[in-house]
Amino acid sequence: MKWDWGAVRDFMPHFWDGLLVTLQALALGSLISFALGLVWALLMRTPSRWVRWPVGAVTEFVRDTPLLVQLFFLFYVLPEWGLTFSALTTGVFAIGLHYSTYTMQVYRAGIEAVPAGQWEAATALNLPRRRTWTAVILPQAIRRVVPALGNYVISMLKDTPLLMAITVLEMLGQARLFSQQHFQFTEPLTVIGVAFVLVSYLASLLLRALERRLVR
Repeated sequence: MKWDWGAVRDFMPHFWDGLLVTLQALALGSLISFALGLVWALLMRTPSRWVRWPVGAVTEFVRDTPLLVQLFFLFYVLPEWGLTFSALTTGVFAIGLHYSTYTMQVYRAGIEAVPAGQWEAATALNLPRRRTWTAVILPQAIRRVVPALGNYVISMLKDTPLLMAITVLEMLGQARLFSQQHFQFTEPLTVIGVAFVLVSYLASLLLRALERRLVR
């Protein structure tokens, strides 16, 4: 089969639109997963079992349910309850919620890795509990977990094509639509594959640079 550069040229405007949506979903989904994961992790350390048990049950349910099922549920079921959001908003929240149950475990490991002496020093200095967390524990824990969090960013990137199932035209959605309209599949799908590799590679470089900066 002959490679058609004309098809690539025609597809590129659609590709840039899809890339923008993909990066939006990745950035916002990552922020939600990081923030919500930290909230889950802190709630799981509360003394009250009436807090820990519901949080543990919810996060376990989300973690054990396929992301695609969650996307369909949020997109098709919530409107029946009067909660209607755009497809992209629904997809971003679903990705963030799903991966927050994994980042929660990363945060928990980072917190538990903080030496006991740090807790004892904060207690000896009579630091308020809030100050202990924000100034002593969390800075050390987060510094330790950046590489693991970075791995989940790459995983989220590779899951963004699932948003196509709820009509979000990210990169793969744009390629699929273009291919069906022009009956040319090789060129757009190849461009998308290369784009995913490049974005993943650039993201890994940025995360390594951030890791080195935090280690200093």
